Amino acid sequence: MSGKLIICPTPLGNLGDMTLRALEALRAADVVCAEDTRVTGKLLAALGVEGKRLERLDENVIGQRAGSIVERVLAGEVIAYCTDAGMPGVSDPGLRLVRAAREAEAPVEVLPGPTAAATAYVASGCVDANFYFGGFFPRKANARKELLESLRTLDAALIFYESPNRLVDALKCIEGVYPHRTLAVCRELTKLHEEVLRGTALELREALQARATVKGEIVIVIDAPGDAERTEQAETAQIGAAKRAATLLGEGMRPKQVARQLEEEFGISRNEAYDIALNAKNEI
Repeated sequence: MSGKLIICPTPLGNLGDMTLRALEALRAADVVCAEDTRVTGKLLAALGVEGKRLERLDENVIGQRAGSIVERVLAGEVIAYCTDAGMPGVSDPGLRLVRAAREAEAPVEVLPGPTAAATAYVASGCVDANFYFGGFFPRKANARKELLESLRTLDAALIFYESPNRLVDALKCIEGVYPHRTLAVCRELTKLHEEVLRGTALELREALQARATVKGEIVIVIDAPGDAERTEQAETAQIGAAKRAATLLGEGMRPKQVARQLEEEFGISRNEAYDIALNAKNEI
């Protein structure tokens, strides 16, 4: 068999979610590269895959070793790559390995399988046709707030991974930026203690703070802006645009120039921007 890199998804928790293709790939591979050889070793043992050589390929070394792994594939080795759970490459460094293989024109086979983000999106109960996956939520409060502010007008559900240790702080930040939105906290998906909590950020924060501890893998799904929030955003934009128009007119700009500037800065329609500019001129 010619060499090949196989991106091999593994269950989020329930062994019954292991696909037949992924199982066959692990059996056929010359070596299995894993984020944690202990975790993958236990999985292989549970699946009855014995005598398989395992190599550690985690975030600390994948950047350094990706080139040598690709060289081995080009030399004819069949290498399977697994993370601890779910789809390799989704919010983990497996993307670097795939990128290195693509750049070297080495054969790559990506097998479909369990993904926490997609599972949480469906389990959350949101009805938004679009979603934005942001990977892991930023650790620092300022970075969290800036990210949420930048996504405020996006007409899509927002999906983030989060650590249970930072979950309450994350909800507090979401509460400050999106106080009216409904969101879901999806915990331990597919596992014995799977849980999906739905409510406002305040409601979920208070419920989780009442617990002694929060454990497990967490996915947060935030609904897209509702009608009330869109109305509030439009009113805020109009007030800001009116103030900006007065400033620009005072600097000597003509109404048409002001309208173009308002359209660009506030994302409002050209006609609305021109009306605001004319009203501001009449008030001067």
